[in-house]
Amino acid sequence: MQVLKAYAKINLSLDVIGKRNDGYHLLRMIMQTIDLYDVLKICRTESGIHITCNKSYVPCDNRNLAYRAAKLFMNKYGIRSGVNINIVKNIPVAAGLAGGSADAAAVLKAMRNMYLPGVHDGELARLGLNIGTDIPYCIIGGTALCEGIGEIVTPLKPFRDHILILVKPPFGVSTKEVYEDLNISKIIKHPNTGLIINAIRKDRLGVVSENMKNVLENVTLKKHFVLKQIKDQLIGFGALGALMSGSGPSIFAFFDDMLKAQECYDKMKVKYKETFITRTI
Repeated sequence: MQVLKAYAKINLSLDVIGKRNDGYHLLRMIMQTIDLYDVLKICRTESGIHITCNKSYVPCDNRNLAYRAAKLFMNKYGIRSGVNINIVKNIPVAAGLAGGSADAAAVLKAMRNMYLPGVHDGELARLGLNIGTDIPYCIIGGTALCEGIGEIVTPLKPFRDHILILVKPPFGVSTKEVYEDLNISKIIKHPNTGLIINAIRKDRLGVVSENMKNVLENVTLKKHFVLKQIKDQLIGFGALGALMSGSGPSIFAFFDDMLKAQECYDKMKVKYKETFITRTI
């Protein structure tokens, strides 16, 4: 049996710089792994793909990216036997945290380890792109610049051990709809990606926090005013900076003081059940 942790991600920046003819948006974003994860237990079986999950609202059929990842691997490498996948879900769903993609990446890694240990991460990342644009990053993880539609992943100097509060309000957001509603020509202010990368290299949390930007906030924050309120509340509790992750609706904020972070967590948890205190890894 393979037991793997599938880690959530946040975006330290997210820029949309163009659009391909096939409708996919061209991105330039800095991704960061955080210490919030699902646990997957994966073992061989005689045939079929069988998924169980501790959350009843998570589909356990081919709508689940973990299922599709297993199917993709089997088809690609001619695997005849089956697999059992148990998911203990801790990452909020439809939250901008790549939870489903992280699970899929973990399945690809587990099946590689069980069947074809010679397959390297780059090959897995290219395979995973067939079912999700966040999967290449989730295979590699850490601190990285992601470009193209997400498939060009360049590791950056690790930005580890920075405290953050993460708040997921009680609704989900459709990534597809957010991108459909985004008007690239109306994006006035883009992230200074180079400046943020330089601040990461020097491990300057304050500079990163002050310059974080996500152009998808232009869409999601207009639809859900509560997200602006959450950002303001987190700053009010002493955060150095707050930002929406991915297409939302999760909001995260960095703290340089654990006591302030703990006080913020205690207060936000009363209002929002899915509030987490975690760190970058």
